Amino acid sequence: MKTVGPATGSAAPVRLTSYARGGGCACKIPPGELEAMVAGLLPPPSPGKTPTPGQALDGDEDRLLVGLDDGDDAAVVRTGDGTAVVSTADFFTPVVDDARDWGRIAAANALSDVYAMGGRPLVGLNLLGWPRDVLPAELAGEVLAGALDVARAAGCLVGGGHSIDSPEPLYGMAVTGLVDPDRLLRNDAGRPGVPLTLTKPLGVGILNNRHKRTGEVFAHAVAVMAALNDKASAAALEAGAVCATDVTGFGLLGHLHKLARASGVTAVVDAAAVPVLDGARESLRAGYVSGGTRRNLDWVRPHLDAGRAGEDQLRLLADAQTSGGLLVAGEIPGHPVIGELVPAVAGTTLVIR
Repeated sequence: MKTVGPATGSAAPVRLTSYARGGGCACKIPPGELEAMVAGLLPPPSPGKTPTPGQALDGDEDRLLVGLDDGDDAAVVRTGDGTAVVSTADFFTPVVDDARDWGRIAAANALSDVYAMGGRPLVGLNLLGWPRDVLPAELAGEVLAGALDVARAAGCLVGGGHSIDSPEPLYGMAVTGLVDPDRLLRNDAGRPGVPLTLTKPLGVGILNNRHKRTGEVFAHAVAVMAALNDKASAAALEAGAVCATDVTGFGLLGHLHKLARASGVTAVVDAAAVPVLDGARESLRAGYVSGGTRRNLDWVRPHLDAGRAGEDQLRLLADAQTSGGLLVAGEIPGHPVIGELVPAVAGTTLVIR
């Protein structure tokens, strides 16, 4: 395990994670509940018409390239000049106690949705909820400063945003970018025979849960969460990949289930090949598992052939990540291949070997 030490950045002795019920992407609404909520937003296609993604206006069906239907990472709209706009929003409660680190992580997480589509972020808008009678405004300023640092590193402008007085601290970004509509990365384009690559290790959810409960700081987990997925996205496009998603609150198994289901394939995972952060397995055995991780596993279990994988192994694969890596259908140099896509097996989207 990496050395545990004091948080960097803000010197204020405030444990931000103590002001939130959840933490990071583990505070997402459970995937099954979310799918039920949005099911009614997808009207059935008119007779004789091809189903269209999301909620395209009549006559605009060919412009909305990616919408609600397969739960992809962002919406994509064709502009008509050979480009397309990619748009996303992401926010969550504190995942770490250090305010500047939280801002850095939240910004990297929001930008990741653009990279997961093969896009380039142009501008981000801050989304801030702050319990102004409980926490000092200076801490909120630290959150915004951390996010600005990461946005600048990404070459993404930050143009204001919106803030509210809320009972829990919340922060994230709405991000707009550009993408080549002929070189999209999307989660419904997976095909049998293609390897699966993961570009960041798992385990941040477990270590974040331990941090929230004990105050221990895991600098290596913070570094992984604050790292951009820009180079991984560019490498995926360079390798000719057409299918990808990022691994966040639904865990590797949850996001891979969505990709396999949307693509009409089954995903086989080599559990031994999946990279894991130092200290995550030890923390898992000590019981540091979030409710979000347990809900992720419950959601995919009916579609899962677990093979010989034990419960701890499955919980690690379902660990609710915050600002995780890209999961790419294709081989990306410098990153581990963790499995492959195979022809669909009836009733099974996930196989662990």
